[in-house]
Amino acid sequence: MFESISVIDLKKLNYINLIDIRSIERYNNKHIMNAINIPMEQLLIRPEKYLSKGEKYYIYCEKGIQSRKLCQILANNGYSVVNVSGGYEAWVINE
Repeated sequence: MFESISVIDLKKLNYINLIDIRSIERYNNKHIMNAINIPMEQLLIRPEKYLSKGEKYYIYCEKGIQSRKLCQILANNGYSVVNVSGGYEAWVINE
């Protein structure tokens, strides 16, 4: 099981591991400040290359759909992940 967080609650947090799983092109166009880009495909193939099971990661995509799917897979494999509900679109709406 994994958690979800709203963008409103996300904005209240400091010093988190925030991962944008969108394409490098979308990330380079605009992203949430301090997020790193690790495209979904890379995280699916080799999560151990990017993630540590002792850390918590907040993951977002464009609308929160792909990140929710990825969080389920990662949580099933022992990673501590939180889906950002609504994704980047919700972040922009709530700026």
